[in-house]
Parts: sequence; structure tokens; C-alpha cells
Amino acid sequence: MTLLEAHTDLVVADLAVPDLGAGTGPAWLDAWLDAHRADVVGWRRSFHAVPELGRSEFRTTQMIAQRLMAAGLEPRTLPGGTGLVCDIGFGERCVALRADLDALPLREDTGLPFASTVDGVMHACGHDAHAAMLLGAGLALASAPALPGRVRLIFQPAEEVQPGGAIDVVADGAMEGVDRIFALHCDPRLEVGKVGTRVGPITSACDVVEVRLTSPGGHTSRPHLTADLVEAIGLLITQVPLLLTRQVDPRSGTVLVWGAVQAGEAANAIPQHGVLRGTLRTADHATWGELEDVVQRLVESVLAPTGVSFELEHIRGVPPVVNEAVSSGMLAGAAVTVGGPEAATETQQSSGGEDFAWYLEHVPGAMARLGVWPGHGPMLDIHQPTFDLDERALPFGVRVLTHAALTALTT
Repeated sequence: MTLLEAHTDLVVADLAVPDLGAGTGPAWLDAWLDAHRADVVGWRRSFHAVPELGRSEFRTTQMIAQRLMAAGLEPRTLPGGTGLVCDIGFGERCVALRADLDALPLREDTGLPFASTVDGVMHACGHDAHAAMLLGAGLALASAPALPGRVRLIFQPAEEVQPGGAIDVVADGAMEGVDRIFALHCDPRLEVGKVGTRVGPITSACDVVEVRLTSPGGHTSRPHLTADLVEAIGLLITQVPLLLTRQVDPRSGTVLVWGAVQAGEAANAIPQHGVLRGTLRTADHATWGELEDVVQRLVESVLAPTGVSFELEHIRGVPPVVNEAVSSGMLAGAAVTVGGPEAATETQQSSGGEDFAWYLEHVPGAMARLGVWPGHGPMLDIHQPTFDLDERALPFGVRVLTHAALTALTT
């Protein structure tokens, strides 16, 4: 049994997903989806049943490589052993399509028949769907009688790991010769059959800030004889985010939110050590480049009167995804081709981070949001144990990716 055939019992049921874009062509794409859209759904379910964390996506990578090689293609696995790149077609012009592969360290709570079989790991961000749609688009493109250039498939590992597996892909040369790059990301707040596009920033930069504090410690009855570390942490928690709003342009959408704090154990002892961690986000690329120095100065100024020492680690994450106008228009046009005039809609900038931004530091491109909400019931958010998606979005996404690639190669 191959890896692709494993867990078949979890994915075979109810694969007759409608093709919302049936008949929109080209003929070879219609024919391929008519024959294989159940396969696309099955791939997604198989990826979902056996999720893998960042840089551990070995089974997922092998499954994809097997399918591509069976179609006569020559995928190349990335040096780390997870993720792969594969070119389809010939010619000087080249457009790239990217999907991410990794799951999240969450315990699934969906009750799906193909729910995660890996304890504490699940696909809660739609990467299983991204991978299945890109594999479908790639195999559909490989079935075309001819292509007007090359399409490079990028199956990327470790999107959820700061600063992102996209850096590894770029370092391996995957952007060399690429004219333009596209990606889709599942959006559970957008209805199936719609694609949300935006010119300019569509995500935000996201860094991690960690402050490690030290004090001589002491008895809580004599705080005047030591440096009160807990009070110092409290000042950082309240003052640094507030002061930050007066140090950066408010239009930049910059926000610091603390997510973890640890200090002390006994109620009557001032601790010697403490840690404060949080995320720092901004919607503006230029502001992102300035924040490390700004936060350092603010932490120093807040702690100076307390006598508490500190070390600050500012972990740079990803810049904002800044969609190039022509590329964003091509994704919107692809959505209209597949789903009609109502299929393309505008979307807002998110405060979330996305390492697709690293590709756009090298070539023009765009990411769009793919609707996965069925149109009724609750809008389940990503990064939650209950996340699921309407699988009608899968063949729709295959079509949008394919049409975007074809448009980019012929424009």
C-alpha cells in the first residue's frame, strides 16, 4: 500500500462534491475535473487525517510527489526533505503557484469521519485544502494539450513556523526565472464561490517579543529593599502597548498584545525571574522596519525606575503580504471567469501574518481569499479546534489557480 492509499477508509465517503465552475473551460480543465474532482476531495481528507507540523511534512510531501511523478512530472524535494517544487510546461515565461503544507499543534474537535489521527495536531488553517487544490491545478495543467509557458508548483513547508518556510524555498532558488506568483488562502468568513482580492497589503507583519526580567528577589513585606519584579511586569503589560500608540503612526495598525506571563510561585516572595511574551503586529511595511528599536526604547524607559534588569528578544517574523495590482486583478479576473461577476469581491486587510510575503520581496504577485463558508450555520474561524470547510471550494479553487496561471502566461 502506498502512502497515498493509506487511511482510505477515512476519506472515501461522500466525495461527490459539485463543481461550481463546470463548463467554464477550457475543455481540458472541464474534462480533468469531471474525472478527478473526487480525487481532489480525497487528497484533502487524507492530508487532514494525518496532519504534520512544520518541517515534518514528510508523508504529505511524498504523497504529492507520487501523484506528480505518476503524471510524468519531475518534482524536486527541497533540501530539508519536506516541501517540493515542480515545473510544468516549457518556455521562457514562468508563473508560480504556491500552497503550504503544515498543520497546527491543536487537538481537533470537529467529529469529522476523517478527523486528525495525530493527537494534538490538526489542519486548522486550511493548508490541507491549499495542498489538494494546488495538486489538482498542477495535474490539470499537465493534462493540457499545450501551455503558453511554464507553471511552477511550490508546495511549501513550515508556513506556521516563524519566520516561515518561504525563506527556505526562496533560498533554494525557486523564485529564479519566475515572473509572477499567486496563492489562495481559505477564508471561513467568505461564502463558497467567492474570492476576496485586495490591492496593497492584505495581511500584516507579525513579530514575537519576549522580555526576560531579573531581580534580587525578596520578601513581600520589604519591597523597598529589593526590585519588585512583578510590579515591573505589570508596568510593561500596561504601559508599553499604550506608549507604543504614541510612537508610531496610528494609521499603521500597529498593536502589541501580550499572550503569556510567568513569574513567581509563593504569595509572600518577590521572584527573581520572570518572562513576558507577546506578538507585535503592524499593517505597514515601513513601520515594521522601525519597531524593534522603538520597543527596545520603551521597555528600557518603563523599567528604568524599577531597578529590574531585563533582556529583550525581538523575533522578527514576516512582513505584510503586499499584493501587486496587476496580479491581484488577474486573481479577480480568474474568479469572474469561473464563478461569474459576483464571484470576485473586495476583502479587508487582516492582522494575521503570512509568509507568502517573502516571495513578494522578490517577484510581483498576489494572494486572494477563497470562500469556504457554506452560506449557512456558524462562521468557524481558522486556528480553532472546530475549524472545517465546505469542500465545494476545492474544485472552485483548482479552477481559479489554473485560470490565474494561464492569464499571467498570456498577458
